Amino acid sequence: MRIGLDGIPLGELKTGVGHYTCELAHALACLAPEDEFELVSPYPYLNGDEPKRAVPPNLRAVQAKVDRIRRRRWWSVGLPLYVSRASFSLFHGTNYDVPLWNRCRTIVTIHDLSSFLYPETHEQHLAQRARRRLPRMARAATKIITPTERVRSEVWEHLGVTPDKVFAVPEAPRRSFRRVTPAETISVRRRLKIEDDFILFVGTIEPRKNLLTLARAFDDIYRTTSLRPQLVIAGKEGWLTDPFFAYLKSVNIRERMRFTGYLCDDDLRALYSSCRAFVYPSLYEGFGLPLLEAMACGAPVITSRIPSIMETAGTAARFISPTDFRDLAQGIIRVLEDGSEWDYRSSAGLQRAAEFSWERTASATLNVYRQVLAEEK
Repeated sequence: MRIGLDGIPLGELKTGVGHYTCELAHALACLAPEDEFELVSPYPYLNGDEPKRAVPPNLRAVQAKVDRIRRRRWWSVGLPLYVSRASFSLFHGTNYDVPLWNRCRTIVTIHDLSSFLYPETHEQHLAQRARRRLPRMARAATKIITPTERVRSEVWEHLGVTPDKVFAVPEAPRRSFRRVTPAETISVRRRLKIEDDFILFVGTIEPRKNLLTLARAFDDIYRTTSLRPQLVIAGKEGWLTDPFFAYLKSVNIRERMRFTGYLCDDDLRALYSSCRAFVYPSLYEGFGLPLLEAMACGAPVITSRIPSIMETAGTAARFISPTDFRDLAQGIIRVLEDGSEWDYRSSAGLQRAAEFSWERTASATLNVYRQVLAEEK
């Protein structure tokens, strides 16, 4: 097979979709050395924001040479023309999009339907664009991949496709996330000005991540208990953040919070491995990859009682209502004060994270590719 993959997510600092694209491409190439894999993008690739590793010889990243019109109309003009010349067996759109006209079979990964189910958590023009494009992309693709069964059911319910067109393929934590000793984390924490006793959140600062509820829970802990952990927010600032930062100005917890910005894997591994608890109170997720990364490093996880996250976390996490800051506060207090609870969540998380790997993700993805090509024949 000769497989094309969307390389656009690799043109900026990687978050969820960028990591998915990178890890999947590497794992596919290693698992199927007889096949060829090509990441293609009209934009330059960003290098240096991930651990160095050998690139399989059957994987290459290509920046397509296109004029301004073909770059602006990449999905409707530029990519279809490129695909027609590249002789791909199929093309995999890893970030919601596929070429809109071509004779090549296509797979699209739809990571979540937040623009449909929670449009208020996105900038209005982007939510409207996604609501127009997603049904079209879902119909255009030969098959669809989602990260969980929950998103699979949402796709065929909201996008007008049949269930047999959609496959749930779980993702996985990256290999760089593993438990390290507290002594190995000291230099990172000192450089980032993080105390020994801290609670961690990792993700983009945007409404869907529900940081306002986390801040309210943190304030409640300070007002009602003697606990004084630092709250560390690791991730770049996103959109619609004014209510969150306005709330922080109205209470007295800002000095006990540390915003680190975007962090590399080595720094994240140190924080995951040394935090008192990892808290992920998201309102909606397609999969919830940061909580698996935290589990792989031995952090006890407190997260939302919502279907997709419960599917990912299994029974390893402590679940709370994401709309109830007092429930979240009590969950944090329980993990901080009860040593047996901490030990159980840490151990259960390590076992749960070990059930996922990018090799398994790649294997299941290859099975979808082969089914598509077999049906064509």
